[in-house]
This record gives sequence, C-alpha cells and structure tokens, in this order.
Amino acid sequence: MFKLTILGCHSATPSENKHTSSQILEVNGNLFLIDCGEGTQMQLRKAKVRFTRIKHIFISHLHGDHFFGLIGLISTFRLLGRSAPLNVYGPKGIKQIVTLQLKMSNSWTDYPLNFHELSSPKSELIYEDDSISVSTLPLDHRIYTNGFLFTAKVNNRKINTDATKGLDLESFHYSKLQKGYSIELSDGTFFENQELTLDPEIPKRYAYCSDTAYNEDLISLIKGVDLLYHEATFLEKHADLAMKTKHSTAFQAAKIAAAANVKALLLGHYSSRYSEKLDFLKEASKAFETIFLSEDLKTFSI
Repeated sequence: MFKLTILGCHSATPSENKHTSSQILEVNGNLFLIDCGEGTQMQLRKAKVRFTRIKHIFISHLHGDHFFGLIGLISTFRLLGRSAPLNVYGPKGIKQIVTLQLKMSNSWTDYPLNFHELSSPKSELIYEDDSISVSTLPLDHRIYTNGFLFTAKVNNRKINTDATKGLDLESFHYSKLQKGYSIELSDGTFFENQELTLDPEIPKRYAYCSDTAYNEDLISLIKGVDLLYHEATFLEKHADLAMKTKHSTAFQAAKIAAAANVKALLLGHYSSRYSEKLDFLKEASKAFETIFLSEDLKTFSI
C-alpha cells in the first residue's frame, strides 16, 4: 500500500495556511519526498515525519515553489548530524544551484549528497529497488519539467490455503510456490504452481504530474494508475492564462484522467486567486467522477 501525505498543494507564493508544492510518499516503510517548496521542513515536522527516513528527493522543475525549500532541508540534515547518503533527482542545473549555496555559506554537508540530474525529453527509469521503481513523466511547462511515476514491484504469489489443505508441505515448498515455481512432494506427487497459488495483487501505481499545460502525451504513460495527482492551477474562466503560463485547468486535468482511465484523480497546485476549492471539484466533475482535492497535511491511501 502507498501512503501519500500532502505537505503543500498551492502555487506561486506561500502564505500562512497555504504551502507550496511538496508531498511525502511512503512505500513499504520507505519515504520519498516529491518536490520541496519553501517551508517543506516545517510541514514535515507538523506531519511528524522523521527526517532520517528520507533518502530520496524528487524535484520536478526549478521554479521556486517546487524547490526553494531544498537547501534549507539539506542544511538541517547536516545540523541534525545526518550520516546516511541523500539522493536528489532533478533537472540539470540543480547540483550547481545547491552546491553554490553550500559553497558561499561554507556549509558543506557531512554526509554524501548525490545528485542525479535529468535532461531527457522522454520517459526514463531513474530509480529502482526491491519494492518500487520510479520513472519520469515528461511535462509541458515553461522550463524543463518532469512528473514522476511510482510503481510497486509485483508481490509474491499467494498460497491457496484451500488447495494446500491436507498436503504434507515443507517450508521450502511454500517459498517456491510464492516465487512462482511448481513443486514435487517427497512421494513424487507433482503440482503446477497455479494449482496451489493465487495471483498476487496488481502492483499499485501513483503518478505525480506537477506544472504542465494540457498534455495528451501523458495519457499512454499513466494509463490505469491507481491515483493521478495532476496540477489544476486555474478554472476554465481563466483558460487563457493556463495556456499562456503552460498550466492546466481543473477540467483539463479531469479530461486527462478520463482518457487515461485512471482509478482516481487528485487535484492541486491551486492559484491563490480562488477562494473556494470546491469550484475546482465542480468543474473537474464534468469530465471525471472519482476526484479528491488536495489539502495541506491531508493523507491518502493507495
């Protein structure tokens, strides 16, 4: 299961109760920080997230409301005595920006700080471990921008307890069955794997699409994901501004969700010009049904 915590979901400038883009995704006990707008570390504290658990940070693009909190967080890690490596994935140039700040303040980290700079215009795998893989989602914004697709690895097959009842199985038989192998018992009885197991759950997938114009190229990359976070900076009455600034309206985000047949849509990155978030939900509901509104410090389970 994925657990997503919204740290900030508003655009442009932060205010007392409106924080800029940042999220924490928890997968099998591992934490992934997605974007790091100004004030992210304060939101992490409010969400009671242990800083030491964050080993990977993914930055979508180099506009301030998505990464101005990064240098502060990196510096705080140092002050807290961090020793574990930190991996930062982001557009080419992010290493230069951060290292210049560290250089000018003579505040080099005491822990390994690894940058993975991105420049490909196509989707690419950028991280993988035993439980998850992360790929980029190329977006259409005013500067080079990526979203991120988080895909859980396929689980082991499940033992069919009804089918195995009464069989003299050893622990190694169960292990082989869970890994997809067929087995042979000591008396020579042979069982195909499918006779004694059930299919594993379909791997969960979460797609994060930050700042982007309406972009149908996304559809094939996010087909059928369990949850799609898609920016919805504007309402339709300001569609001209969305086009000019290469952002999306709530209705356009819903059209992408419908075309990609995703299971649920999460809207965010709201412009501060709007006082009522329910208007985003009303407009998006014209094109898609299962919609949630991001709220600072709200948690979603996938």
